Amino acid sequence: MTYKELQEKMQGQLGPHCKACPVCNGRACSNVMPGPGSKGTGDTAVRNYEAWKRIRINMDTIAPNRTPDTTFELFGRKLKYPIIAGPVGAVNLHYGSKYDDVQYNDILVPGCAKAGIVAMTGDGTNPEVMKAAVRSIAAADGMGIPTVKPWDMNTLEEKFELMRTSGSFAAAMDIDAAGLPFLQGLTPPAGSKTAEELADVIQKAGKPFIVKGVMTVEGAMKAKQAGAGAIVVSNHGGRVLDQCPATAEVLYEIARAVKGSMTVLVDGGIRCGTDIFKALALGADAVVIARPYVNAVYGGGEEGIAVLTEYLGKELADTMKMCGVASLREISERNLYRPSNPYLTV
Repeated sequence: MTYKELQEKMQGQLGPHCKACPVCNGRACSNVMPGPGSKGTGDTAVRNYEAWKRIRINMDTIAPNRTPDTTFELFGRKLKYPIIAGPVGAVNLHYGSKYDDVQYNDILVPGCAKAGIVAMTGDGTNPEVMKAAVRSIAAADGMGIPTVKPWDMNTLEEKFELMRTSGSFAAAMDIDAAGLPFLQGLTPPAGSKTAEELADVIQKAGKPFIVKGVMTVEGAMKAKQAGAGAIVVSNHGGRVLDQCPATAEVLYEIARAVKGSMTVLVDGGIRCGTDIFKALALGADAVVIARPYVNAVYGGGEEGIAVLTEYLGKELADTMKMCGVASLREISERNLYRPSNPYLTV
């Protein structure tokens, strides 16, 4: 299957909210809630995508003719590319009835492992979602990252107990999910955590921990203080706060503040290998991509995951070669065209 054929197979497989657009830019789904769109005016998801397109790359082919090394190591696990499939929940509600969360993770987790990357799994109010996710991760020799919502501590402890059976090499919380409607008003309460509460969560998880949903330097410092090994610069795809900055707009400042002390990941509107290159040049260590992997699963199952991953990875490698770099650690802000880049202002 080619990438073009995968795009064709997506058509008619998703809906009614997701349109399986050739370019997932947040415009067609707009502010559909629930659904893949963003909150309020619907502009944050669109701006996530468009912010990457404002960045320009410096071409430099007067350089040694080397084969790019795209491998990335996360908490001791080597990945073929600096790509992580993002956590997605309630897929049957948001993306169509072809799969439920259990079926989706059963495809996503092994598909990503076979493609040489790793998947973060979603969470929900149905306990079976986490149970099935950890089974899928266990079957993939722990090659998966179970991701929890910011529940109350009793609920989290139950989920962490399940996580331990998965053998996963890391765990995560999408703390930005505090803004999701279904999480608000629960008894016992769920939602935002203080740095002290987050430290308790991380300690009880007992694994290298990723905090997803950091959009400020202050937030990154609090996650670091709490003991997180990694953060994801993320605004939850624009689904929790209207008029929020795009992730590309805040990444450089956050990455500069914590570089070397924790792993920096970023998501939000990243749709191609050149976007990945730009994210790494702004200081990210790797990227998290969610919605395109939903489309790949719905359109082609495990084969769709492999096709999408190679499409992204090959374009990243091609961009590296055209910019005169041969490893991820060589990518830096010097590879970005500074005069037109509004995000290199620190």
